[in-house]
Amino acid sequence: MTTHTFSDQSRIWVYQSGRAFEEAEIEKINEHLKQFAEQWVSHQRQLIAHGEVLHGRFIVLMVDDIQGNGASGCSIDTSVKFVQELGKAYQTDLFNRLEFAYFEEGSVKTVHKSELPGLLANGVITDQTLFFDNLVKNKGELKERWLVPLKDSWHHRFAR
Repeated sequence: MTTHTFSDQSRIWVYQSGRAFEEAEIEKINEHLKQFAEQWVSHQRQLIAHGEVLHGRFIVLMVDDIQGNGASGCSIDTSVKFVQELGKAYQTDLFNRLEFAYFEEGSVKTVHKSELPGLLANGVITDQTLFFDNLVKNKGELKERWLVPLKDSWHHRFAR
């Protein structure tokens, strides 16, 4: 883990894996993320960056553009290419936006958007089931709004 204290305004990008990572994979992926963050630049300027796997399922990249340089279009493109390569290396889709993740019985489950109404109707999930909002934009939102009840999430519109 990095020693830098990232501000709550630090930009983040959340990539959800199509499957849970194994412990050995998480260690390797975290090492790849550390190396990437240490070399990630924008306009030849080092970014204050960090990346890690959370909940064994999500890859999170963070840039503190308040205390350091901001990520630009080219540097963001570089990070997307890096994440695509990680997905290939670990044989998982990190860009499927039709799969929603929720927290149940201590683990992360996923559901295809089209299956959401059936799970709700059958009581597998409820309006109180915690869903991951991977569209959060900064560290503060990650801490406060990443996990929200279905009724309060943008996913809710697909549940009815």
